[in-house]
Amino acid sequence: MTTDATPVISTSQLVKNFGRTRALAGLNLSVRSGEVHGFLGPNGAGKSTTLRILLGLIRPTSGTARVFDIDPWAEPVRAHRDVAYVPGDVTLWPNLTGGEVIDLLAGLRGGADESLRRQLIDEFDFDPRKKARTYSRGNRQKAALIAAFSRPARLYLLDEPSSGLDPVMDAVFRRHVRRVTADGATVLLSSHILAEVEQLCSRVTIIRSGVAVESGTLAELRHLTRTRFRVTSPASPELLSTWRGIHDLRVDGTALEFDADAADLGHVLEALATAGITGITAAPPSLEELFMRHYGGTAAPGRGSQKDQKSQVL
Repeated sequence: MTTDATPVISTSQLVKNFGRTRALAGLNLSVRSGEVHGFLGPNGAGKSTTLRILLGLIRPTSGTARVFDIDPWAEPVRAHRDVAYVPGDVTLWPNLTGGEVIDLLAGLRGGADESLRRQLIDEFDFDPRKKARTYSRGNRQKAALIAAFSRPARLYLLDEPSSGLDPVMDAVFRRHVRRVTADGATVLLSSHILAEVEQLCSRVTIIRSGVAVESGTLAELRHLTRTRFRVTSPASPELLSTWRGIHDLRVDGTALEFDADAADLGHVLEALATAGITGITAAPPSLEELFMRHYGGTAAPGRGSQKDQKSQVL
């Protein structure tokens, strides 16, 4: 059993090799009780490999991993009694109906709460009577999410869980993440969608080439919440470079591109209006852009595993 002072998840110098490929290269990760912890990184960074070690599905080459202060490889049943898992690329038993799949998966943890199961099926607009082989990717994802959320767990391991969901269903997913954390559960959310992480997570860990490069709150990692601007203006780059809150100013043809801190958006917009602009677009940077800009590029060749490209098959 963990206490409030003991991390629900902890890894120390975690290493995993697949032959000559090193998927994890000394990962340190700590997830506190009751938080939604974002686990960010590009494909091949080691996110899914980490989750499989935490699930006791694969054995680390070296280092330690603990779930509820239990070694998941040595004691998988005890470690995962209160763990729900959703992969990002769900494959279901083709001849079972969606309802049978949900009952089978929930049954592995003691069975679904029937009232909650019905509520989830309704909110996710899911038809449990159809055979799984007829489901689209989004409906396969819904089946896994309903199974995970239909019985309370102390820890939810979610690996790209909103893959294949449309915006309406994604909102339902986020609502249920908030519900389970309000009830005291802990969530480790592996994602490459910054907007999703910003809305749900209290802390994040950024992983690249199998190691954690940053960890903290979103407020502490302010570059994650900057807005990217592209403007056409007669103002010179030299003038813009003197403005407060401007970062990574660059010239792209006839346009100027830069990032601005959230706290300085008002000042930047006022300055742009004064300088005169003929065109403007603003958007949050993609995770890929953040990695290129802040961490020296995407995952190094040969460091990510092909095993990390696919989530666990159900």
